[in-house]
Amino acid sequence: MPLLALNNGVSIPQLGFGVFQVPPEETQRIVEDALEAGYRHIDTAAAYRNEAGVGAAIAASGIPREELFITTKLRNGEQGNAHEAFQNSRNALGLDFVDLYLIHWPVPSQGLYGEAWKELEKIYAAGQARAVGVSNFLEQHLETVLADAEVVPAVNQFELHPTFQQAPLAAKSRSHGIAVEAYSPLGQGADLDAPAVTSLARERGVTPAQIVLAWHLASGNIVIPKSADSTRMRENLAAAAIQLDAAEVESINALEAGSRIGADPAVAAFSQL
Repeated sequence: MPLLALNNGVSIPQLGFGVFQVPPEETQRIVEDALEAGYRHIDTAAAYRNEAGVGAAIAASGIPREELFITTKLRNGEQGNAHEAFQNSRNALGLDFVDLYLIHWPVPSQGLYGEAWKELEKIYAAGQARAVGVSNFLEQHLETVLADAEVVPAVNQFELHPTFQQAPLAAKSRSHGIAVEAYSPLGQGADLDAPAVTSLARERGVTPAQIVLAWHLASGNIVIPKSADSTRMRENLAAAAIQLDAAEVESINALEAGSRIGADPAVAAFSQL
């Protein structure tokens, strides 16, 4: 599995496993399957309400903690109480530390994400998170944080897939040494039917999902696909062995269509509570 070095030297597996919308009662089984398939990077969030299931799967797996990379996120409605929220997440996961802790959304209407970032810096300084970062932060939100930051975010996780690449945001993040992590990396399946993807899949004898994931990896993105099916989990993980050439990458770059699926971070204001 390829590793990327974050801006503080911590290594993150470039291909991980996301548990967004995985029901809490199914999380332990699904994450155990993912760990058995070979995933070592698991991405959850307090808002998903399945941190305890992730923690149970980790405990049951017997995999040494140092071989795992665990991400969780601060809920929007807890930005004014980030320290307590983090401790609740850490306890739910049953972990002494997490590998990456993210502010889930900026929620600019609250005006609290800068304050929350200062709390994440304290969590990082205390060694309770090996790295801290942000999610769904647009250029203006990054600038606000960076203007007063003692710690530069290690990661910006946001919606990114072939038909919604957010290239300026990715470039802005990388210009500050912030790694780009893609969620909804397959466009929630919608991008898998694009002719450029299906033709490459036929030529390579692989699945369309593997082609899109290989494109992410070739583009330098961290990527966290989700599947409840163990066969699909293994197929997705095998994308790490597919090397696309420059022309193949460019053929998928050309699919950009501005097709956002999720909420717009400029106005999103849900509490997640």
